[in-house]
Amino acid sequence: MFDYESLRIIWWAILVFLICGFAVMDGFDFGIAMLLPFLGKTDDERRVMLNTVGPTWEGNQTWLVTLGGITFGAWSIVYAVLFSGVYAGLLLLLFALFLRPVGFDYRSKLANPEWRSFWDWGLFVGGTVPAVVLSLAAGNLMLGLPFELDGDMRSTYTGGLFDLFTLFPLLCVLVGVSLCVMHGAVYLHWKTESFIAERAQAVIRWSSILFVVLFLLAGLYIAFVVEGYRVTSAIDTNITAHPLHKTVEKSTGLWLANYGTYPLLLLAPLLTVGGALSAPFFTAKHHSATAFVLSSLAMIGAIVTAGGSMFPFVLPSTLSITSSLTIWDSSASHYTMKMLLAATVVFMPIVLAYTTWVYRIMRGKVTVEQVQENQHTMY
Repeated sequence: MFDYESLRIIWWAILVFLICGFAVMDGFDFGIAMLLPFLGKTDDERRVMLNTVGPTWEGNQTWLVTLGGITFGAWSIVYAVLFSGVYAGLLLLLFALFLRPVGFDYRSKLANPEWRSFWDWGLFVGGTVPAVVLSLAAGNLMLGLPFELDGDMRSTYTGGLFDLFTLFPLLCVLVGVSLCVMHGAVYLHWKTESFIAERAQAVIRWSSILFVVLFLLAGLYIAFVVEGYRVTSAIDTNITAHPLHKTVEKSTGLWLANYGTYPLLLLAPLLTVGGALSAPFFTAKHHSATAFVLSSLAMIGAIVTAGGSMFPFVLPSTLSITSSLTIWDSSASHYTMKMLLAATVVFMPIVLAYTTWVYRIMRGKVTVEQVQENQHTMY
């Protein structure tokens, strides 16, 4: 049905799609969690904020699980190198995520203000830490990770958790956090009314500008400081290639080379900036759904910008540049990718249809009056 090269490109596109899906669907969850202790001035207002995402947050989080499973199945070498190398960071991510189900389910069980405040800050941590860790990971992927493969494909990772906290990844953290805050505020404006919506609109105004400034600053840093990678040897994209059987060069500005090769890729950063700057205008005009679409497009554009810049690299290495993994030499076998695609074609539309149905059923605004009338059935 598809040759090996086509399957590799398809699965790279599916990987990007899942990352975008997770960012869009869980990004506003993270953003609302970050805003929870600050925008909600009363307990009822904070409960309104929680219930805007209450029916859907668990489903949104499964995008991350699916992403991990797909990486394991289609890009097993990448999974092995990445997950074993940055294990401490992944544990930090998981333990932060643990706070979310506990916080949602137990926060409103007791009327004690200290109890509820504790879980408000727990949910804040459960939204902020994942956004920080994942943005930090994105920045370090663009810099490359300190690993080396031997002839038997065993990976040696020489870095530590604190080695990930360098200038460019920290800049990426600011980009990611500001984007999640903007995205969460846009969704909050769409799903609430009165004072909460007004405060969310104020957040949208400053967070959108902050995000665009930081995004452009990160782009300049990539252009003039970050060393990109390029494969200089010929690669047969239709065979099972060994990662060490290629030559790679590393130089400043190489991550921008794809914009000359694939000019349509320029639409991604333009979409990011345009979507972010347009969102405040449409929220001010009370076109909240349109603003959410634009905010989502900004999120998608930022991810495609990063992924498109790195293509065909998936996991660059700073320790041994020939060990850098690309879509041509780190994918699963032709047969495995073909079988996985067959399953995806069947089940992905079902998942997307169900997700669409859930959001349609749960449409509408959440109000303080609804929370007060349903004290024991809402979060």
